[in-house]
Amino acid sequence: MHGPASPGWLLVALCAATGAYCLLRMRSTVEEQRRTAGGEALMGFGMAVMAVPAAVATPPRGFWFAYAIVFGGAALRALWEARESAHHLHHLMGVGAMAYMAAAMAASPGHHGHGGIPPLTGALVLYFAVYVLWSGMGLVPVAAVATAGGARPVGWGDRPELARVCRLSMAIAMLAMLFAL
Repeated sequence: MHGPASPGWLLVALCAATGAYCLLRMRSTVEEQRRTAGGEALMGFGMAVMAVPAAVATPPRGFWFAYAIVFGGAALRALWEARESAHHLHHLMGVGAMAYMAAAMAASPGHHGHGGIPPLTGALVLYFAVYVLWSGMGLVPVAAVATAGGARPVGWGDRPELARVCRLSMAIAMLAMLFAL
């Protein structure tokens, strides 16, 4: 992404940490959580790579085409899974935004942010800004999952409030990346 190096590295660290936690969530005993965590890990690590400051590494144009194909495929999968869960609609927006940013960078590497905000970028910024505000307000402590024999300890991979924080941090990072586009 284009912009100052220090915030770029902070964005890389945030996205990589989020991707790493999502990998940890893939160890959950709940199948739906494992599948969702896998897609979110892809998003986290993909965003980390995309956020590397351009002054450090400027990938070749073909890299952005490959990125657009990978995230376009992830968008098709999220679209297919959206028929089961509303969360997948948000995931569809995220991977769609990644495919869009990769395609924009492939189309004109090094020449972004000039001449106003394109309508699709503006719509994505609006979506993620609303999502950040909405999900930030929803961060309240969640009770431990109870079983018939009482409360069972919840592992790090099964903490719903941490999953929400991951999604919130990725949405904030997406906003930063869209503004840098």
